[in-house]
Amino acid sequence: MKKLWPDLKYEDWKDTYHTLHRYLQVIGKLRIYKSPWLNHSWHATYYVNSRGLTTSAIPLEDRNLTIQFDFHHHEVIFEDSRGRSHSIPLQSQTVAAFYEKFLDALSIMEVSGYINDYPVECMDNVPFSEDEIRKSYNPEQVQNFFQVLVLVNNVFEKFRSEFIGKTSPSHLFWGSFDLAVTRFSGKKAPEHPGIAPHVSPIVMKEAYSHEVCSVGFWPGSEAYPHTIFYSYAYPEPEGFRESVIENAFYNEKMGEFMLHYDDVQKSDYPENTLMNFLQSSYQKVSELGDWKIEKLEENSFLYQLSKKYQNKTNNNFQRH
Repeated sequence: MKKLWPDLKYEDWKDTYHTLHRYLQVIGKLRIYKSPWLNHSWHATYYVNSRGLTTSAIPLEDRNLTIQFDFHHHEVIFEDSRGRSHSIPLQSQTVAAFYEKFLDALSIMEVSGYINDYPVECMDNVPFSEDEIRKSYNPEQVQNFFQVLVLVNNVFEKFRSEFIGKTSPSHLFWGSFDLAVTRFSGKKAPEHPGIAPHVSPIVMKEAYSHEVCSVGFWPGSEAYPHTIFYSYAYPEPEGFRESVIENAFYNEKMGEFMLHYDDVQKSDYPENTLMNFLQSSYQKVSELGDWKIEKLEENSFLYQLSKKYQNKTNNNFQRH
């Protein structure tokens, strides 16, 4: 039986999408300020869970704090390790109003140290406290997006498990609003130009300090109003953009291969279609970039464990 993936068209939910994007940025910046800086800004991201998106535990001086976007009950939940909790509703309200409730939540949870309220990686970076324009929140549209995010994340988790070199988690970058997984060759990269809207150049230079092949899922923008999967390399190996990757095309302006979400959704086996795109684009990068795949992919013990426990999950529960 064919598994159905939901429709997700940029034009249908763009007002809610852009409002949610800013809400995520408001919370995301707190994680930047409170978490130790990890390589490639991995400390700043969200993770997909069964309710929505979570920061995971943010370390504070004497406790930790987890913030979760619950897309079932449509609220943002603040919980600390001492049992204190607070929530604010996710509803149609301006970004400025949401930001004010966020500051109240920080006060209630006794969290200080929020430095500035400017969004990043957005051409329009009006401060959160002054943003009266974005104010749409449609719960059904958000729930639909979340179900897509879960399906994509499941494939991304499988994809990252097949690589034994350095790889990122499957995580959502709230600046650009993309769910991404990045593999590393282990080699240093040429210095990145460090150009991104309203982001410090050193952040970008550190993010691309080593050779990468990155794949991701992105809901689109006014400049490119389509939901897509992407794959790119930094540095891009010679011949990569001329490669033939099934159902995908190379976008010269954005410097990456793209696969439209609609093409995945309408295929007979969406998971396979997406995995083929991820694997084939990575294979082109690793071949053309001379990645030492024998050190990054071959692990007989991992292979045996994967097969052993994959077989168990397909049968009745067994004690081991």
